[in-house]
Parts: sequence; C-alpha cells; structure tokens
Amino acid sequence: MGASGGASEPLLPRPGCQGSLAMVIASTGVAVLGSFVFGVAIGYSAPTQSKIRDDLQLSLSEYSVFGSIITIGAMIGAVASGYLADIAGRKGAMRISALVCIVGWLAIFFAQGAASLDFGRFCTGFGVGVFSYVLLVCTGLSVTYIVGTIVTWRMLVIAGLVPCIILITGLFFIPESPRWLAKVGRQKEFEIALQRLRGKDADVSLEAVEIREFIETIESLPKAGVQDLFNRAYIRPVIVGVGLMVFQQFVGINGILFYASETFVSAGFASGDLGTILMGCIQAPITAVGALLMDRSGRRPLLLISTSGLLIGSLMSGISFFLKNNGLFLEQVPIIALTGILVYIASYSIGMGAVPWVIMSEIFPINIKGIGGSFVTLVNWSGSWAVSFAFNFFMSWSSSGTFFIFSFVCAVAILFIMKVVPETKGKTLEEIQASMNSCQRENQKP
Repeated sequence: MGASGGASEPLLPRPGCQGSLAMVIASTGVAVLGSFVFGVAIGYSAPTQSKIRDDLQLSLSEYSVFGSIITIGAMIGAVASGYLADIAGRKGAMRISALVCIVGWLAIFFAQGAASLDFGRFCTGFGVGVFSYVLLVCTGLSVTYIVGTIVTWRMLVIAGLVPCIILITGLFFIPESPRWLAKVGRQKEFEIALQRLRGKDADVSLEAVEIREFIETIESLPKAGVQDLFNRAYIRPVIVGVGLMVFQQFVGINGILFYASETFVSAGFASGDLGTILMGCIQAPITAVGALLMDRSGRRPLLLISTSGLLIGSLMSGISFFLKNNGLFLEQVPIIALTGILVYIASYSIGMGAVPWVIMSEIFPINIKGIGGSFVTLVNWSGSWAVSFAFNFFMSWSSSGTFFIFSFVCAVAILFIMKVVPETKGKTLEEIQASMNSCQRENQKP
C-alpha cells in the first residue's frame, strides 16, 4: 500500500480568518473523500476473491491480473496527475479522476467476465492515482474489509461509487486552488478564490503576495530531468527514497492486503471473514497512533519498530504454513497464522505505510523535488504491481516459502534503515544532507 499523487491542496486557516473555516472544512472534506475511495479500491479484492472467482469462473492467473492491474492504472494516474492539474486545474483533475472511478466501478458491477473486471479495476486505479496523496486511505480499506464480508461483491461496488458521486457534487461548492490560478495567470480569479477561502472580512493581500513570490521562485528554478537525479549531488536522497519504496512494497504488503481472504482459508480457516474483519478493525486506529508518534519518536525509530514487527509477523505466518504443510499442530496453525498476519498489518500500519512518504518529502532539494517524487512514486507502484501479481503464484508454489521470503526482505530492510536512512525529524534540508553524508562515510570505513 502506498499513496502519492496530485490533487487539490487544502489551505489551512490563518489567525483572524475564522469566517473561512467552513470553506476550509468543505475543501478538506472533498480531498478526504478521494483518499477514502483509494482505500476502497485497494481493499476491494481482499474480501471478494473467492466470491468473484466462483461466480465468474476465473482462473488463478485471471484473478491475479484483476487484483494487480489497479496498480498499473494508479501508476499511470499518478504520472498523469501533474499534467491534468496543470491543464484542468486541481478541481478539474479531481473531477476527471472521480468520473473515471465511476466508470470503473460500474464496469465491475456489471462485469460478466475477466475483461470487464480488468477494465473496471484499471479505471479505479487511474482515478485514485490522481488524488491518492491524502489521508484516510486506511479508513476506506477498513470499511471495505468489514462490509465486504457481509454483502455481495457487486453490492460492495457501492462503497466506492457513492463517495465518487459525493466528491463530484462537492467540487461545485468549493473554489479552485488559488495557487493554480496564480500559476496560470488568472489573477482576478486567484484573488477571489483566496478571499473566499479565508473569509470575506480577511485581509489576504500579504498572503497573495507570498503565493505570487513563491510561484515566481519555483518558476525561476532550472527544470530538472530524470538524468539529474543520478548526479553525485542528488544520488544519496534518491538511494534513500527508492530504497524505502522498494522495501515498502517487497515486504509483501499488497499481496496480503489484496488477497487476505484466500490467505486465511489457505491457513486452515473455513472462510476468511474473521481475519478480514479483524484486519479492518486494527488498521485505521494503529495508523492514527503512528501519525501521532511520528513527530514524537522520530522517523527512524518508528521505521525500525515497524520493520521489526513485520519480520516477526512474516516469520509467524511462514511457520504456521510450514507446520500445516507438514501436518504438525494442525489445531494451532490457524491461530498462529491469524496472529502473525495481524502483527504484520499492525506493524506496517504504524510506520512502514506512511513514514517513507514523509521522509521522501523531506530529503529532496526543492529544485528536484517534483521529478524526484515522481520517480520514487513510479518505483513504488511498479513494486506494488510486481508483488500483487506474483503473490498468488508464489503461494501456489510454497505458502511458507512466500512468507519466509518476505521475512528475509524485512531483515534486509532493517539493515538498510539502520545504515542508510537519516533521521529527518525537526531538521533542515542541509542537516539532512549532512546526516546522509555522515552515514555514507561510516559505511565506507574498513
């Protein structure tokens, strides 16, 4: 699970601008809906795997394509989000993404075979890729996991369809992004939108000047290309950003999230409903705890705690499948597997899910932040596709071996974080760069 893209950036109220609070809440609410839809789209395949495969007679490979193709759509959507926002504005980009999501959900609802399922899943991926950078993704996942055990897979589509319709409706009641309006030279509309956000009695003249100056500064910077990321001056943040995204995906998260129900059945449960519901119950609260701890304990400690928990959870799950395959302690195997996966999900939610994105936003200099973020996001979605597509095949090969591979990746991730990843909490960019240089010198010592 990972989320990054481009969408409307809600502006926070300034002191003395209480009249704008309702507008800011409305703007933030619209953005939050996009994140909820992202969670629903990602989580949709988890409680529905056996139901869809039985109803439509899909093979393992056909369902693996359905489960993973959302990541290809999201990858394209994330890459396209900046262009869409530049051309159509932030509101326009969100409107387009919501419409594409609606098309996708309807295609899934009326699907009679693999082709229409894949088309719908791809469209929902593209849509959430455009506005998937905001929070509450885990809430959408949790709702989908819990509701998906109660309703049919076609009815579960409504959980993703309704928020898209509300999102499109809500966009009619909020102004366009003032920053985008200023960037494209629509000065009068920029001032009106900013005034509307801050309140009719607020003095926005100083803020308007600050926004214009910021945009002029950004526009004056040299345009960086992908090749610039591999210059000596920038290679260290690229290694940190790419490394964290690779480990974020290859610890196996999307294989487990996408196909949770069948994983629990493979462990010996009669159905995957209990495990899926418990996963849904713990994700959002623990993610909230992680968000609170991030600025108190620091980024690196939280990552190390998270990856250590992932290692324990993966090992427990691998051991449970090993015992099952060898006919040992069969009555205890489902409990060990359930405990292992819940430890894994809780550990991922508290750190590895969100912290890599926070660190990525802090380590790149401003002149390469855009291209660096896009490159790292592309790596993330590519890893997401690889894991979500291959997971079912790996489980067919060896369920215990699959989780032992994830355990090995977690162990390497711990070493990477200890040796390479800097602490970024409360530090300037210059201090972060110095910390990365220090880490490199330490690692080069004989």
